[in-house]
Amino acid sequence: MSREKWSSRSTFIFAAIGSAVGLGNAWRFPGLVAKHGGGSFLLVYIVMMIVLGIPILMSEIAIGRHVRQGAPGAMRALNKKAEPIGWIAVSNALVIAIYYAVLFAWVILMFIASYKFAGLTGDAVGASGLWKGLIKTTMTTSGYGTIAWPVLICLLAAWGATFWCIRNGTGSVGKIIKYIVPLPVFCLLILAIRGFMMDGAMEGMAKLFIPDPSAFSDSTLWVDAIGQVFYSMSVAMSIMFAYGSYLDNKSNIAVDSIIIAFADMLVSVIASVVMFTTMAGVGMLDNMSSEGISTAFVIYPQAIVQLTDIPWLNAAFGYVFYFCLMTLAIDSLFSIVEGASTAIADKFKLNRKKTTISICIIDGILGLFFITGAGLAWLDIVDNFVNSYTVILTGVLETVAMGWFFKTSKLLGQINRNTGKFKMPQWIYNLSIKYIAPVILSGLFIWNVVSLFRNGGIYGAGAGYSMVANIIGGWLIVALCLTSGFIIKLIVKVKEKKGFVADCRSWDEISENEAE
Repeated sequence: MSREKWSSRSTFIFAAIGSAVGLGNAWRFPGLVAKHGGGSFLLVYIVMMIVLGIPILMSEIAIGRHVRQGAPGAMRALNKKAEPIGWIAVSNALVIAIYYAVLFAWVILMFIASYKFAGLTGDAVGASGLWKGLIKTTMTTSGYGTIAWPVLICLLAAWGATFWCIRNGTGSVGKIIKYIVPLPVFCLLILAIRGFMMDGAMEGMAKLFIPDPSAFSDSTLWVDAIGQVFYSMSVAMSIMFAYGSYLDNKSNIAVDSIIIAFADMLVSVIASVVMFTTMAGVGMLDNMSSEGISTAFVIYPQAIVQLTDIPWLNAAFGYVFYFCLMTLAIDSLFSIVEGASTAIADKFKLNRKKTTISICIIDGILGLFFITGAGLAWLDIVDNFVNSYTVILTGVLETVAMGWFFKTSKLLGQINRNTGKFKMPQWIYNLSIKYIAPVILSGLFIWNVVSLFRNGGIYGAGAGYSMVANIIGGWLIVALCLTSGFIIKLIVKVKEKKGFVADCRSWDEISENEAE
């Protein structure tokens, strides 16, 4: 049976942009820019995007298109021993989806509650505590309390919307993505216009775009820029393999990948303009935080209630802001689920719709833990360990497999198929995939490990997180992700005794035209 495909080139590009552009663009990126000298961070980010992000993005899409499978099958086609790398990527996606849905639920809750900003006009303290009061957090890993029913309803809505978007695979995604992707840009432009109208806006723009030369000597600038590029491009999470597997053989991966990468960066810059002009306008430019959750739910609400002296207008801006975050969250979440669903369905020859339903139900149930009173603290721990260790390590393993256990000339041939004048140069691609990406990502991974053990092996010790919480929410999750491939291998062996036959074809055994 032929594999489903994207209905058009623009549908794929919109879907990939929607996956790449997420909550991190709106709340983490501006905070990192503020932390690291404005234009200094932007320059380093652009360089790292070109030499690191784009080549990996191109590779994942190209491998997916040729192999016509999710991440595990795609990696196995490169080298039969590389399949576990794909399963680590799938595990990353499954874990991230659990708590990303909770973030989505919190955004939905704040959207609904934005009418409260009218009554809080001028009350920055009250606005800063609105979200914490709604989710009833204890801010610790203990004191679970009860689940706030409004959050539970919003979580159900988040998962329901996610399944509805991908219920029919590329068909349903294609019908809604052309509306969902432009919406946050439209909302950000509205907020940016308001920001430019405020006194002090130019001060914010100056801090955003003018580089601080002294910032370049700060090693954390480079670490944060590399990390943001890697996280923001949706690589090492099985998504781009899956999206690439639905591409037509006539697609122009080289050009499309550059469009996706720069569109992702553009949204980040527009979001930064919103944050810097608004925060400068209300005299809170120095209050910006690199912690995304704090920015979105604690700090920015303080700015919202000080935008004007007109209560209903402040509430309206609150609705626009959180609607923007909702549109950013939904396409990223359903992309994460789609990447995992595709991989599992391909491997075990399952019905994709039923696989997607199962993932949504299981991850939704597991997500209930994160909407308890202690959920915020546990979410912080899990998010840190997955993004700081398993995702980065997946990138290291992927690029080593691509560059050292497979011929990069074959990958580059796939990338440069159907291109006109523009082609990815061989020397740049080889240098990036074989040397720059593995070395830089390995350095980032080592940096994160060393930083953790300098703090006694405990993340968030200053916030009161215990070693037990770190072991359960951190190291145990990391161990499960890293061993997922071997767990799948055992499952396959059991199924093979019952007659199951896995697809074990290599790259050269797969016909270029089999999906046509």
